[in-house]
Amino acid sequence: MSRFFTTGSDSESESSVSGDELVAKPAGGNFGKQPLLLSEDEEDTKRVVRSAKDKRFEELTNLIKTIRNAMKIRDVTKCLEEFELLGKAYGKAKSIVDKEGVPSFYIRILADLEDYLNELWDDKEGKKKMNKNNAKALSTLRQKIRKYNRDYEGLISAYRQNPEQSADEDEEKKSDDSEGGSSSNDDDDEGMSASAFLKKKEGVGEGRGKFLKKEDDDDDEEDSDDDEDWPSSDSETDSESDEDDSKYTSLASKFLKKTITEEEKRAVEKKREEKAKKKHDRKAKKYEDDEDDNEGGEWEKVKGGVPLIKEKPKMFAKGTEINHAIVVKKLNEILQARGKKGTDRAAQIDLLHLLVTISLENNLGVAIDLKIKFNIVASLYDYNPNLATYMKPEMWQKCLSSIEELLDMLFVNTNIFIGENIAEDSENLSNPEQPLRVRGCILTLVERMDEEFTKIMQNTDPHSQEYVDHLKDEGRVCHIIERVQRYLQDKGTMDEVCRAYLRRIYHTYYKFDYKAHQRQQGPAGDSKSEQDQAENEAEDSALLMERLCKFIYAKDRTDRIRTCAILCHIYHHALHDRWYQARDLMLMSHLQDNIQHADPPVQILYNRTMVQLGICAFRQGMIKDAHNALLDIQSSGRAKELLGQGLLMRSMQERNQEQEKIEKRRQVPFHMHINLELLECVYLVSAMLLEIPYMAAHEFDARRRMISKQFHHQLRVGERQPLLGPPESMREHVVAASKAMKMGDWKTCHHFIINEKMNGKVWDLFPEAEKVRGMLVRKIQEESLRTYLFTYSSVYDSISMEILSEMFELDLPTVHSIISKMIINEELMASLDQPTQTVVMHRTEPTAQQNLALQLAEKLGSLVENNERVFDQKQGTYGGYFRDQKDGYRKNEGGYMRRGGYRQQERQSNY
Repeated sequence: MSRFFTTGSDSESESSVSGDELVAKPAGGNFGKQPLLLSEDEEDTKRVVRSAKDKRFEELTNLIKTIRNAMKIRDVTKCLEEFELLGKAYGKAKSIVDKEGVPSFYIRILADLEDYLNELWDDKEGKKKMNKNNAKALSTLRQKIRKYNRDYEGLISAYRQNPEQSADEDEEKKSDDSEGGSSSNDDDDEGMSASAFLKKKEGVGEGRGKFLKKEDDDDDEEDSDDDEDWPSSDSETDSESDEDDSKYTSLASKFLKKTITEEEKRAVEKKREEKAKKKHDRKAKKYEDDEDDNEGGEWEKVKGGVPLIKEKPKMFAKGTEINHAIVVKKLNEILQARGKKGTDRAAQIDLLHLLVTISLENNLGVAIDLKIKFNIVASLYDYNPNLATYMKPEMWQKCLSSIEELLDMLFVNTNIFIGENIAEDSENLSNPEQPLRVRGCILTLVERMDEEFTKIMQNTDPHSQEYVDHLKDEGRVCHIIERVQRYLQDKGTMDEVCRAYLRRIYHTYYKFDYKAHQRQQGPAGDSKSEQDQAENEAEDSALLMERLCKFIYAKDRTDRIRTCAILCHIYHHALHDRWYQARDLMLMSHLQDNIQHADPPVQILYNRTMVQLGICAFRQGMIKDAHNALLDIQSSGRAKELLGQGLLMRSMQERNQEQEKIEKRRQVPFHMHINLELLECVYLVSAMLLEIPYMAAHEFDARRRMISKQFHHQLRVGERQPLLGPPESMREHVVAASKAMKMGDWKTCHHFIINEKMNGKVWDLFPEAEKVRGMLVRKIQEESLRTYLFTYSSVYDSISMEILSEMFELDLPTVHSIISKMIINEELMASLDQPTQTVVMHRTEPTAQQNLALQLAEKLGSLVENNERVFDQKQGTYGGYFRDQKDGYRKNEGGYMRRGGYRQQERQSNY
């Protein structure tokens, strides 16, 4: 027996050592004088001596566990912190890794972490929901792990090819290490090993596992079965410890190691197999019992907890007499809970429907039914408390049906008066001798319905079938608005009629009337009676808009409704190519003077109207008017936002989240959009037809102004391209056509503007596409002729108009008209020789050198003028000049004046 152990009674050990405390080491460190005392409670305490490799690998394993836990809860910030600690710990274990090799569990966490981060990165919706710290940590950790894994690409790829094999090798390696450690520590030990101690711990574990399993099993089994099959952990561990204690002669021999024999291994394996078999048999028996129970009847699985028995709420106590006062009181009780926190809005709607049913069963009259249905529609609108969200499809259909029922009741019972100005006290719901009066406004409900329809269309994907399905409901919405309009014409005020008319206008003004267009294009052989019959079948949209808008012009007392009606009327005129009516109405209304003071929805409507006006002018061949109408929208670079067709990506400083929600609610539904590519093409073509002849006429003018900055920007972009290929986009086609027109080549210009690609993108979208294409060809020919004369007039002494007519395929009167206008406007210094039909050039234009000299003279003059102004500010009057407030520097006798002086007077005298 070793001298380090001592024996003693229980009382002595308890008195010398309390609890699990060890005896403190003396200060002198003399172990021979102080014996090591152990109590029975200290037998469970082990002192483990671990190698450096085990310590380092345990540290790595703990960090990896923390990382995996953070991955489960999507805590990327924690993953980043632990990954940095893992890298430091791996650096400390570098010497061990060089000897033993990179452990498999380390490669596994690197591969898994990289895959996890890539999965998070690809999840766009998940990234949006991340908080700021996690999103920042995700990008940082993703960069770090990609950079770090470059050193282990071979090992990671091998793991990804066969992850299961890598895991098995890792387990084998761990077991080999444990066996190797036990054999290495067997230096001089003899006798028995610690197998008994290991067996005891294993038994304790098994007993604990059995106890846990017992908790998982059903409690329906008998206690005798439990005692027989599943002994308690205390009894089992006590019996095993007694058996183990009887095997050993001394306490020291119990802790000495020994080699495990093959027989002991087989016995342990056999015992495990028997336990697994018993467990399998018990599960099979339990499954059979469940099947037998289910044969008696059908059972369904329910969630745990107390079962909730749902009963229909009782509106009134049993035996209560149902009358008007009781129903109104109950209605007010239901409405008092409206808007409060915790109120079940769906249950509230059900209660109102139940109240309507009770009212019908007791024949309480139409008035009280009408009052309850008004509140049902209001409750349907309140179902979504958030203004930004839209109604669900089932709630939307219920809302439409309820409003239609309301209108049916109002049209049938003409003796009922409704209105917002009727007070609760003055309502008459039951007395048939007096007119029935109900508080409520049908127009307000319909306006809210129209707004909900707009929100549904705004929040639906426009390229899906769902959008088409929702758009089919517009027919019902328009029909409801039309019925409300008819009802209010009889019983409503003028203001309510104007509001109803405006709703009808909103659903009409943007739609192209194909039936009216076909009637206008109809064959000439139709008799007048047939045309009258066709017009009677459906009211022309132009007549409808005229009737509705004129009523609003005459009767409306609010500026906003009249402004919206005028803009919608102009839009409808422009859409149907009634250019002069639309232009005159816009100019007479003077809306452009104060539209900046209107609210944003009206401003969006104004922008849409101006754009449609410009497109109409283009279709009619009014190129300059079209350019002027589209200039403000296109030059801003924000056409999409100004037309209410989407938001531009801006920095968060300019627009916060609340402002973005407000702007999204102002957006126009997709079926009302104006094609932005068509709009830009019309603007650029108009700018080309105006700008190219102007550039050719003022080629050497230093003070040449730009008609269209956006068009010049596109030209500069085209010039900066290093390789010029065939044009692909719409802008490239317009730039290529501009270059051809600049050279006077109208055929190439025509080919670039009108071809299959441009027809599909732009020109075929117009109702009368062939008419528009014919107008474009004529305009290209005329402007190419003007550009040719401006560019090459200095080369010719005279040129025949017949040759020009053949070159540009224009008839002779058109060529004569164009050249005459150019001569009258002093754009071309030439004269017409009528007998020979020849244009004789005067050759008075300055040469290139003379133009440069004139530019230099103008710049020197401005330099001298600025110099004198600066000198005058420092010294006062100078050189006989005196300061004049209006005309600047002026000399008493002769000389020149700064502005509005000698040169301009001389020019005025010439005219």
